[in-house]
Amino acid sequence: MARKRGKNYKAAVEQVDANKAYSINDAVDLVKKIDYAKFDATIEIAFNLNVDTKQADQQLRGAVVLPNGTGKDQTVVVFAKGDKAKEAEAAGADFVGEADLVQKIQDGWLDFDVAIATPDMMAQVGRLGRILGPKNLMPNPKTGTVTMDVTKAVSDSKAGKVTYRTDRDGNVAVPVGKVSFDTDKLVGNLKAIEEIIVRSRPAAVRGTYIKNISISSTFGPGVEVDVESF
Repeated sequence: MARKRGKNYKAAVEQVDANKAYSINDAVDLVKKIDYAKFDATIEIAFNLNVDTKQADQQLRGAVVLPNGTGKDQTVVVFAKGDKAKEAEAAGADFVGEADLVQKIQDGWLDFDVAIATPDMMAQVGRLGRILGPKNLMPNPKTGTVTMDVTKAVSDSKAGKVTYRTDRDGNVAVPVGKVSFDTDKLVGNLKAIEEIIVRSRPAAVRGTYIKNISISSTFGPGVEVDVESF
């Protein structure tokens, strides 16, 4: 069943040329202009990649610290004990714990944005896979959230680290900031993400790698971006 769109969305769509790929600056300006949310909406970039995600070596997953942050205060939890727990608290983690924190999440608490764990805690944290996995909150070495350097992990998360991964259709969607950000800041974040996606190109990919890039605000329509403008 097709999703019914409201008049605000339709009005926004009418201002987008569906047959045009905009320069990165023009695309950002347009997305900001046509946003109609009554709050400071998030802007997201979406890549459609020429990858076969059935092949393990063509699945992208990682993280990048945006140079201008995300505009969102990240609530960070850390699974650690002893000195590493103290280190996490000193770095600014919002919640730090061991079995008690695992139990709290098993009981239904999920009021956080990032979960970090030291390697020795993963045996316990692994029990949360069915809860954290579907929400993309499970600590993972590829995103720097399973580490002994909890100070860096917490600092990066607070500074605006975002994670990325391909879905089954080869798409990657990443938040890049807020509508209230200056265009230059959003462009800086967009370029940082595009650079890491390009660097992550699987060796097995032949021909065109990035098929399409678009950006949009929380409720707004997508605006196609000219890949060459990056």
